[in-house]
Amino acid sequence: MVLIGLAGFGAGAINALVGSGTLITFPTLVALGYPPVAATMSNAVGLVAGSASGTWGYRAELGGQWDRLRWQIPASLAGAALGAFLLLHLPARVFIQVVPVLLVTALALVVTGPRIQSWARRRAEEAGRSAEHVTPARMAVLVLGTFAVAVYGGYFTAAQGILLVGVMGALLPESMQRMNAVKNLTTLLVNIVAALGYALAAPDRISWPVAGLIAAGSLIGGSIGARYGRRLSPNALRATIVVVGLVGLYRLVTV
Repeated sequence: MVLIGLAGFGAGAINALVGSGTLITFPTLVALGYPPVAATMSNAVGLVAGSASGTWGYRAELGGQWDRLRWQIPASLAGAALGAFLLLHLPARVFIQVVPVLLVTALALVVTGPRIQSWARRRAEEAGRSAEHVTPARMAVLVLGTFAVAVYGGYFTAAQGILLVGVMGALLPESMQRMNAVKNLTTLLVNIVAALGYALAAPDRISWPVAGLIAAGSLIGGSIGARYGRRLSPNALRATIVVVGLVGLYRLVTV
């Protein structure tokens, strides 16, 4: 119980700060003897609380982004529903085998994001547009990327935040902290949809005591992670994402 609660605390803090907190809780549950699918479902239910506290901590950074979020939020909800459906009907290893490739791609986007944004800014200035303008084509790609990340998040949840920050960093003229706020909100929505899907379709496959322990730990961890994460500089936050992502990649390929 103590180990699961501590894992939930760590996952909540890391999810608010970076994402990929599941890479703490999922291996912990598997190491304690829980089947992978049951661990995934119990973890998704428990991390809803941590996602909520992390989103609340970043609420100020969501200001001014609702014109874009009105497209990203439906994409997240639809993708999460599809991902939860896939988890209930496909072998557990199908997506896990693809995770390392997705994670490496996301980390590359996080690192190269500033250069991509600078290139996009120069292109906009040459075309006589505002550097802050997001073209319809980029918006469409962003919505599709949000949907794809949500499908993955509804299936496995691990590192979905890093994937989304990578996609947004390559497409949007936004700061790391504002993108992190969107990541927290969409992750919360994905976790809620996935948790509801699991609870309605297969409540017997969820360990409710485990979900409760993770919820209690992640609720506190998410609040603390948001408090300190908002103080980090963009470069420090980007470096933290890369480090956590590399550790998560190592954990995924060795579990």
